[in-house]
Amino acid sequence: MRQSEKELMTYIEEEDVKFIRLTFCDIYGVLKNISVQRSELPRAFEKGIGIDASYISGFGGDYGKDIWLHPETATISVLPWRPEHGKVVRMFCTLTYADGKPVETDTRALLRQAVRYAETKGFRFHFKSEMQFYLFKTDDKGANTGIPYDNAGYMDIAPLDKGENVRREICLTLEQMGIKPESSHHEAGPGQNEIDFRYSDPITVADNTVTFLSVVRTLAARNGLYADFSPKPLKDEPGSALHISVSVKAKSGEDVTDHAIAGLLHHIAGMTVFLNPTEESFMRFGQHKAPKYIAWSENNRAQLISVRRTESGVRCAQLRSPDPGANPYLAFALMIYAILDGIENQMALPLPVDEDVLPSSGEEMKEEPARLPDSLEKARIEAKNSPLVKRFIPTSVTRIYCENETTPVKAR
Repeated sequence: MRQSEKELMTYIEEEDVKFIRLTFCDIYGVLKNISVQRSELPRAFEKGIGIDASYISGFGGDYGKDIWLHPETATISVLPWRPEHGKVVRMFCTLTYADGKPVETDTRALLRQAVRYAETKGFRFHFKSEMQFYLFKTDDKGANTGIPYDNAGYMDIAPLDKGENVRREICLTLEQMGIKPESSHHEAGPGQNEIDFRYSDPITVADNTVTFLSVVRTLAARNGLYADFSPKPLKDEPGSALHISVSVKAKSGEDVTDHAIAGLLHHIAGMTVFLNPTEESFMRFGQHKAPKYIAWSENNRAQLISVRRTESGVRCAQLRSPDPGANPYLAFALMIYAILDGIENQMALPLPVDEDVLPSSGEEMKEEPARLPDSLEKARIEAKNSPLVKRFIPTSVTRIYCENETTPVKAR
């Protein structure tokens, strides 16, 4: 919804909007917001709304500075589950300090920088996300029991699949918010579900991804269920992933997909702590088709990068290691920089691995492919030593991901 501030104010008056949620994310991609009445919106547009950020991860700890929220009119969306009369809308915000200086840990702004950087190099990116989650039963107090909502399997149908009505409600609600899901189905684990989205620009897809988390949690609770986005909620069952597909288009028209994939493979170890930020994240790797090796394939969808084609024939790469604990703004930014490095340096694509550890060429492998970091500590070491991370990610962001004893992504 592209409109001026004046047009937006008219819309808010005509549609009986009473409250505006000014939304942003902490450094881990967890949604935060402050609600203001519509009479405060002109002030928000002119000067911003100041908040105490002391208790928000990544914004300064106990001695954090106040930050100012500046709403973006293009991101307005009605929250359909709120009252019809006296509607509630949300807008994503840009973050600054009182002097107007950008907040260095505003990861949404970091993604915007990456997009602009890519455009100066002559490249445009499109992303697509596929998010998996579990639905668990709740007790009489609404707490998670850890008991799956059903015992259905991959792409099962009702009555085995009890989650189809919840997924339907989620998809319809997202459509009301201007977010169009592409497909949904039951996943391999008991009570596990997946909803996939269409390709779009990086900022829009990242905004939709964090919005999706909020919508699923809200509607699951309304149905007496608990939506769990942790990477490995059940020890002996499949973990949940955030599969990220990306395509890159060069102004020259050249197909740069091979170099793009090579860049991702080259830098993935240093990126992993941002894609898999908890100890639990590493319990997923190497099990139930979750990746283990730094490898790619067009035929084996269990590898780290699965190469596919869109309906229009465009080649795209799906990165399969991230989990729902990842901050999509950081994840997309890192992917953009890694891909650009691969293109600029004409990195050669290694042989595909179509079997578990065998190259598709039929040649005898002298050694197995390199592995992804298998612990949070190893991933942190890789990030600290990564030239890509040092170059493009602010030290304040890397320090938090690499030095905190625990990563508070409880909202996942």
